[in-house]
Amino acid sequence: MDNEVKRVLEAVQAGEMSVEDALLRIKVEPFEDIGYAKVDLHRKIRQGAAEVIYGAGKTPEQINGIIDVMEKNGQKTILITRMSREAADIVGESHILDYHEDASVGIIGEMPECSGLGRIVVATGGTSDIPVAEEAALTARVLGNEVVRLYDVGVAGLHRTLAHLDDIMGASVIIAIAGMEGALASVIGGLADCPVIAVPTSVGYGASFNGLSALLSMLNSCASGVSVVNIDNGFGAGYLASMINHMEAKR
Repeated sequence: MDNEVKRVLEAVQAGEMSVEDALLRIKVEPFEDIGYAKVDLHRKIRQGAAEVIYGAGKTPEQINGIIDVMEKNGQKTILITRMSREAADIVGESHILDYHEDASVGIIGEMPECSGLGRIVVATGGTSDIPVAEEAALTARVLGNEVVRLYDVGVAGLHRTLAHLDDIMGASVIIAIAGMEGALASVIGGLADCPVIAVPTSVGYGASFNGLSALLSMLNSCASGVSVVNIDNGFGAGYLASMINHMEAKR
């Protein structure tokens, strides 16, 4: 996967950066301690994607402080997940924030160019699953992926799923998001020739146990190539899909 170290080394090879400057870029302080947080400045070097701010449980002032450190160290696009409207209003007073209330996601900076190998399809069983789906879709987009949304294509009307076979068969990775019995992941897993990431949601009536029923159904899927993340974990699915979509052979 392309990452900061690879770009630095390529710049040295091309004569665009000196060895001394390259060493300075790589050896820069790996994290900054601001008391309530240790902001990881080397995550993009290690993993290919910068640290993401988990907004739940953080005050707006803490979020602002972390953003300031990331911007000071050259982070151009910052993703904030599980961000409340109240926090977004306050953070938006000091930063240019694009807030998506349906997904509880805040984005600072411009979206990067799409650099993935192909397209990530995000599909939901129903409209009620869209908040989790938007968290997944926005995460994948912030990480440099082309995203196709297929919403409300659940198995209660299977013809809706089959109407999008071209998108399903043309995807590099598919994120299948569903509550209730979580059957969408198995159906898509049986149609697609790419990895499928299943996301159970807490949508459903009493016996769905706030997503546990969908989680167990997805874990027991008989379709090959289906992996499962935690209940309502759209961010985790979007991040994993991006990693798969940016894979390259390591020699």
